[in-house]
Amino acid sequence: MKKVVLAYSGGLDTSYCLKYLKNEKGYEVHTVLINTGGFDDAELKAIEERAYELGSAKHANLTIVDQYYDKAIRYLIYGNVLKNNTYPLSVSAERVFQAIEAIKYAKSVGATAIAHGSTGAGNDQIRFDLIFHTIAPEIEIITPIRDLKLSRQEEVDYLSKNGVHYSWEKAQYSINKGLWGTSVGGKETLTSNQPLPNDAYPSQLQKEGEEKVTLTFEKGELVEINNIKKSPIDNIVILEKLANAFAIGRDTHVGDTIIGIKGRVGFEAAAPLIIIKAHHLLEKHTLGKWQQYWKEQLGNWYGMLFHEGQFLDPVMRNIEAFLEDTQKTVNGKVIVSLKPYHFTLDGIESDNDLMNTGFGQYGEMNNAWTSDDAKGFIKILGNAQNIFSSVNNETYE
Repeated sequence: MKKVVLAYSGGLDTSYCLKYLKNEKGYEVHTVLINTGGFDDAELKAIEERAYELGSAKHANLTIVDQYYDKAIRYLIYGNVLKNNTYPLSVSAERVFQAIEAIKYAKSVGATAIAHGSTGAGNDQIRFDLIFHTIAPEIEIITPIRDLKLSRQEEVDYLSKNGVHYSWEKAQYSINKGLWGTSVGGKETLTSNQPLPNDAYPSQLQKEGEEKVTLTFEKGELVEINNIKKSPIDNIVILEKLANAFAIGRDTHVGDTIIGIKGRVGFEAAAPLIIIKAHHLLEKHTLGKWQQYWKEQLGNWYGMLFHEGQFLDPVMRNIEAFLEDTQKTVNGKVIVSLKPYHFTLDGIESDNDLMNTGFGQYGEMNNAWTSDDAKGFIKILGNAQNIFSSVNNETYE
């Protein structure tokens, strides 16, 4: 019997694929869930049981949180990556690593095909297929939802006909949770004017008032929260829990998909947004002007290529080397105030703070130069524009 590995999440699309590949195509279906931090042990066990109920010949849960952080998240932090100044790549980054691990698993079990539940109208199909083609071009890619152009209702109906009940209310939203945030798509996000309802988000407001949190960074990595030292991964989880109580991190990302159409998706990413903004503030104090300028350019490129599934392009390793090198002086504490539905950055403390020097205070006192030094600097700085103005008889009227 032909063997196919299905990248399985337990959601509507992959549940449909499992049934369809087994019943209609006659495959021996092996399912694999790649956990990037979105599932606890109880959830993983429930998904495994569900996979076997649907007909999986063999199911595997693979947790890759450490690799995901080391090879992806820390560079997203170094680069202050927010797609369209909004979205911290909560799903797009993890899809790349899920694809890498899924194809490795397919090769390890001797599968001749690999399947996923992406549609033909989104970005995930490209992220998965690009990785699959690069790492294992000999393995066939099967995509039932894309090939059959199925609606969610058609998937629900097919499962029902095959003895599987799937709630239509649940099927209206596609929720993907990982270490770096949760995406919420469907229904309202298919429009341009409707916001997601409050109860569509996984975290609800539990706290009022204000709570201060101190984040400590060493070479750009979050190493302490409130002066308690833990691993960066643990700190992301801890901060997410603290901020979720204030329902922080909700937003809607609108952008151009890889295939050229506009897309809209809601997300909740409290820890990623706080960490990126806090890290960026610390960099403003500890990096030079041109370091910040080139970081912004390369960080944007890195995020764009990552978002579009180009993670294996060698230029990504070049950019990572640059980003990591810039973090040598990004050390210190950032004080953050958590409030209902939002947060503020109060300030920083750092031995590498370029603002706390004896050279001068902005708008106040110049300690390292004289008045005549300033006048001469300004005169020379204006030379180029003065020459252009004189030669071309500009009047600037």
